[in-house]
Amino acid sequence: MQLNPMGQTASPLSIRTRCQLALRLVARALPATQSYLLLFRFELIMRFRSSEALRWIVSNEPVRHSERLLPVTSGELCHAMDLACVFYLKRVLCLQRSAATVVLLRRHGWNAEMVTGVQILPFEAHAWVEIANDVVNDKPYMHEIYQVLERY
Repeated sequence: MQLNPMGQTASPLSIRTRCQLALRLVARALPATQSYLLLFRFELIMRFRSSEALRWIVSNEPVRHSERLLPVTSGELCHAMDLACVFYLKRVLCLQRSAATVVLLRRHGWNAEMVTGVQILPFEAHAWVEIANDVVNDKPYMHEIYQVLERY
């Protein structure tokens, strides 16, 4: 007989309920793991290849339409990427983070774009991700700060 924290007897969970809970746990952990691996992949690309290679990879990543039982929202995927950035071994650059986020979102069925922009004074370049012209992984007023250079 099992007791819950209130000291009452707890009924055991059915196998179906246990499987559903396990699926939810895996579905929530999978994007964070994918995010971490994508950060590592894009770090290697940025270190050993050119920015043109990075641009090519992001541009050619198709939007995949998955028929998953538990669809993942764009907010959950961006949160997973944020967690991966926190626990990554090194400081994550905005270009690396944005490229990885776009690929992650596209793999989960979101039509995301990576946007690069520049600020003239003081000179500063930045990259962020948009879905339908809405910034999803940064501050919503990025268009007011940076002049858009490229979308891919």
